[in-house]
Amino acid sequence: MITLRPADERGHADHGWLNTRFTFSFADYQDPRHMGFRTLRVINDDRIAGGGAFGPHPHRDMEIITYMVEGQLEHQDNMGHGAVLRRGDVQHMTAGRGVVHSEANHSATEPLRLLQIWIFPEKRGLAPDYQDRHFDEKARVDRLRLIASTDGRDGSLIINQDVDLYDSELAKGTEVRQTLRPGRHAWLQVITGEVTLNGKALKEGDGAAVSDESELTIVGKSKKAEFLLFDLS
Repeated sequence: MITLRPADERGHADHGWLNTRFTFSFADYQDPRHMGFRTLRVINDDRIAGGGAFGPHPHRDMEIITYMVEGQLEHQDNMGHGAVLRRGDVQHMTAGRGVVHSEANHSATEPLRLLQIWIFPEKRGLAPDYQDRHFDEKARVDRLRLIASTDGRDGSLIINQDVDLYDSELAKGTEVRQTLRPGRHAWLQVITGEVTLNGKALKEGDGAAVSDESELTIVGKSKKAEFLLFDLS
């Protein structure tokens, strides 16, 4: 069963410096029909204007992944980490017992786009942690490339939940497949372009929840299509 989450039905907030779309309930956007999927709780598609910033704010008991799409993100946290993230970079924080961090557009003029992803951890009260990694964009072309997992295999970031997160960039007509083990589920989130998922059409910003499917076939339908695929317990 595949249930589509159309881009134009997502929650929306425009604060001037921040224009964001919420796949699931978040902040002032609350919809009991869309509170997450399995252990996936948040997918926010954030576009931050030049000079825009989230001031210091706390998180706890959540696995937080930041996936860079364009621009430069400046990060600071109370664990002593500071970084400027760019396209190809993926950041992970275990908020655990509590972290405080800030995020800002490193450029005063250029736009920034990122996906902020929250996943419930396997247990509460974990020690806070931070990691980021640059992934070569060529390694995701016309294939599924693992970027986060519970065991860190294939050079992926380690997260504290039974989730495999893949990214991919497909040319038009290119096909990739993912086999889902019995009892597994999936979420596909289109970043740019258009794809089909088992024959169902998705465009930029669309998502799809998958259950009771043994194999996924994803086909690029535009010149270039970028997406994330979550393999979930």
